[in-house]
Amino acid sequence: MRRTTPVVLAATALLLAGCGSQSGKDTGSKDKVSPSASASAPATPSDSASASAPPSGGGCAPQAELKAADSGRTVCLAKGGELRLTLDGTKARPWKPVAANGKALQPINTGFVIQPGDATAAYRAVAPGSVKLTSSRPLCAEPSSPGQVSCKGIQEWTVTVTVK
Repeated sequence: MRRTTPVVLAATALLLAGCGSQSGKDTGSKDKVSPSASASAPATPSDSASASAPPSGGGCAPQAELKAADSGRTVCLAKGGELRLTLDGTKARPWKPVAANGKALQPINTGFVIQPGDATAAYRAVAPGSVKLTSSRPLCAEPSSPGQVSCKGIQEWTVTVTVK
């Protein structure tokens, strides 16, 4: 009879190591994002944060749309503008509701029907200032039966919105 314990342990270690890995590719800057598109460099479908063209004379974008891939970025939004965000989650790995730390944004109705695990939010830029938006979700799904391996890691999501 063969002993398969080392193989099982190696497979379990590989599964746990891959639990926190991210799929997809982010080629943009992690520090800052200006969601305003200019005539010379329009937003492309591969951009993870999108926005409409800036008001004449430059400045911050009047609208912005954020996704999970935008975590860690800074977005500039014009006063009176709107920001919408959608974090796609699952029932097994749900996003917590988005929290806003600051007074420059006012929550508005998102107008979306969300799926279990998703987090959506919409805000109007009401005053100059800076707001930190945050959410989190588990890195791994909780085990469905006793004896299964689980991880307790958390995926954090944060975006700083500057209103001018």
